[in-house]
Amino acid sequence: MNAIVTGGTKGIGKAICLKLAANNCSLAVCARNWTDLQNLKNEIAEKFPGVQVVLFKADLEKPKDVLDFADFVNSEFKFVDILINNAGIFIPSAFLDEDENAFEKQMQINLNTPVVLSRIFGLKMRDQKKGHIFNICSVASLNPAENAGSYSVTKFALLGLTKVLRMELKSFGVKVTAVLPGSTLTASWEGTTIPADKFVKPDDVADAIVNTLKMSPGANVDEIIITPLGGDV
Repeated sequence: MNAIVTGGTKGIGKAICLKLAANNCSLAVCARNWTDLQNLKNEIAEKFPGVQVVLFKADLEKPKDVLDFADFVNSEFKFVDILINNAGIFIPSAFLDEDENAFEKQMQINLNTPVVLSRIFGLKMRDQKKGHIFNICSVASLNPAENAGSYSVTKFALLGLTKVLRMELKSFGVKVTAVLPGSTLTASWEGTTIPADKFVKPDDVADAIVNTLKMSPGANVDEIIITPLGGDV
């Protein structure tokens, strides 16, 4: 299968790429840092020889980069089986007190980018009558997170987009799944003194996606909610 992963060089995105590569999926991956992209490709080549990985340097805050990435994928893959809208940004702040650009930046990366890519590749999947879109939402898609006003708004909207896509694509055999992780131990928590067992691990999210992909053609997993056993930290 051919899979697209945005923000695939760190945290949840990297874990997803490695798990998909382990299952012999070809990958089209974008991220902002070219060195990180090359390091990911080298790691996959070492662990899973023969797996195709194509890379594209993109800043998803720029709408043109989003469209250029889509054009790149279409030039590399004749068809797309999996789209994973993983890239996201969190700027901590209360909604009323945040910098005036914080909402627009989070909206572009967390929502507008998945909207554009889901339209482009959702149409291809609809024509193919197969495919699977995963949107990496958040538990903040269900209940607003404290000191995360705009982030919560964008993740609420991403969950709404997921539901709309599922409604429109299910009769064409295309699956759409929302993944809603709680606090996940990624680089954003670097330096924390909170014990690791208080977090969800990126591999947990990646495993959930791979297991969902292995289900029968008639089964659609609407939402995957993964929270730390002791509650969000």
